[in-house]
Amino acid sequence: MSGRESAIIVSKVYKDFKLPHQRSNSIKSVFTGMFDFKKDRSVEIQHALKDINFDIKKGEFFGIVGRNGSGKSTLLKILAGIYQPTRGEVSVGGKLVPFIELGVGFNAELTGRENVYLNGAMLGFSEANINDIYDEIVEFAELERFMDQKLKNYSSGMQVRLAFSMAIRAEADILLVDEVLAVGDASFQRKCFEYFKELKQKKKTVVFVTHDMNSVREYCDRAILINKSKIVAQGSADEIASKYTRMFFDEGYEATDAKEYSRWGDGTVKYTDLSVSVSEEKINLKLTAKAYDAMESPNFGFTIKNSAGQGILGTNTNIKKQRLDQLTKGQEVQLHWTFPNILGDGEYYIEPAIVWQDGRVADWWERAKSIKIQKEEHTPHAASPSIELTLKQVK
Repeated sequence: MSGRESAIIVSKVYKDFKLPHQRSNSIKSVFTGMFDFKKDRSVEIQHALKDINFDIKKGEFFGIVGRNGSGKSTLLKILAGIYQPTRGEVSVGGKLVPFIELGVGFNAELTGRENVYLNGAMLGFSEANINDIYDEIVEFAELERFMDQKLKNYSSGMQVRLAFSMAIRAEADILLVDEVLAVGDASFQRKCFEYFKELKQKKKTVVFVTHDMNSVREYCDRAILINKSKIVAQGSADEIASKYTRMFFDEGYEATDAKEYSRWGDGTVKYTDLSVSVSEEKINLKLTAKAYDAMESPNFGFTIKNSAGQGILGTNTNIKKQRLDQLTKGQEVQLHWTFPNILGDGEYYIEPAIVWQDGRVADWWERAKSIKIQKEEHTPHAASPSIELTLKQVK
């Protein structure tokens, strides 16, 4: 990767904001205070970003993750040119289109149709260009019946769909994508992610800010983790996604180390048994979990990693749409995952997890089991095997 040309270089970037703290207790004091230069006007400096350094190669799908308030959105706005860094430099090689604050420039008093032409002009399209692609824009946004209504009557999700459909028509070398897309419904989000897959196939450079670690693992080549205004980790998508998830477990919970690997989480629900059987055709994974306290909507899943720590395949009960509304203290759950043995020769690790809906970890068991694959015959398999799940709640 080091031989590829850079799309974005961020070098020693800092961003500070000044927050004034002078208080005005009345309307009169607001105006008289304008001319009172002797009065103490305290200002707090907020350090939004500190010494940020990274390099994104052309054609790379690059993730930026971190908790709310960590500085990742500020960084994205600096990359987009919306903010200027207090110190440091950002070098961008190519035309950049930001998919952040979608809908900026829309006029609520105009219809959807009128806003398409208005926003198109802002993106550099001529009226003839918009005439040619108008039907595609409307079809992608799924707003055929609403284009002659004023935008102020649109829901926030409808506005995002229209804005996103407009933005993807702009030809760009580099795209900056914020998690604003989460406003859309599930169907539209799937359509957006299909578009991301096309970008990845076309080797477009994409910078992706998200809280969804499944998306990071699926789309990103590399990622950075920002915490308290600094980059605290850079590495593979799987490595950074794991470190991000681990930030949310209760530090008061004692992690149990297994050699150099660990098991961690808040312990509300934990796996108590794990067994694996492997044949030439199938892999069967059986797990039992017990609730040590009540837990709403637990999400059970697993990942299989190769010896280099890269995720090969995985899924969870949310994806399979086999959810449990709640587990009460003392209840047990049995999960039986079955999928074709698509693995090539080598050693692999099974990493099961139980996660709350808000991202907190109940139980994350790193390298819980290892399996060695050695096949007599090697036949091609589908890249994404069908994974079957049997979920049983034991009373």
